Amino acid sequence: MTTRDRDYQMMLTALADVARRRDAELSTTEQQYQDNAALAAGELARAEGEAAAADRWAGAAASQVIDVDKEAEQLWQRLSQTRGVPRQLGDLPEPAAIESLPRAQIEGAKPAPEVPRQSPRVLLARAGDRIEVKARPAPRRPLPRRTLPLLPVVGALLATAVGLVAAGLVTFGERPFTGSAMVRLAGWLTFLLAPSAGVPVAAFLAHRRDSRLDIGGVGLTLIGGMVAAALLSLSFASTR
Repeated sequence: MTTRDRDYQMMLTALADVARRRDAELSTTEQQYQDNAALAAGELARAEGEAAAADRWAGAAASQVIDVDKEAEQLWQRLSQTRGVPRQLGDLPEPAAIESLPRAQIEGAKPAPEVPRQSPRVLLARAGDRIEVKARPAPRRPLPRRTLPLLPVVGALLATAVGLVAAGLVTFGERPFTGSAMVRLAGWLTFLLAPSAGVPVAAFLAHRRDSRLDIGGVGLTLIGGMVAAALLSLSFASTR
């Protein structure tokens, strides 16, 4: 074999090596392209899924904002109609602006303890319960049994006091002066009110003890007042 033939053989061998390397690099590039395309398709599908989830979340959040605004407006109207609350409340206040919310902690500062966030519905429900308690106070409990024997005494004392005032007016009205008839009439009307004079006082005392004066307590107070008024009327009649 001549030198020329050997050179030609070497060139053919080198050309075959180059062709093999080219084919290998093309195969590797094609595989990388397919892998990257599959990865990009997966990322695109994930991004589309996240975008759809974000759209659903935004729709649900917008619906919740509308519901919360309606419920807040209803609570504001109930608050304006509650007894003891000023009528000039005005319109429903606007929500706090984003700029007024607390900013992040300055770098290096001690972080503040995290406060668990509560749902707006929970806060509105709590506010509604407070308004309900204000609008409809809890029913008062009846007077304790140990205080019931004191009610006739209260009725008797008040009836005696009012009866004495009535007797004084009647006695003073028997004197001859201008308007004596009106004084006697006021005395007799006062005497008619004497048996029930202890009921308002007993009700006030029960209210001070966060209790209520039921029909039984009213009856006991009236019994004491009527007995005292009867005795006082008999005593007053015997002196005339």
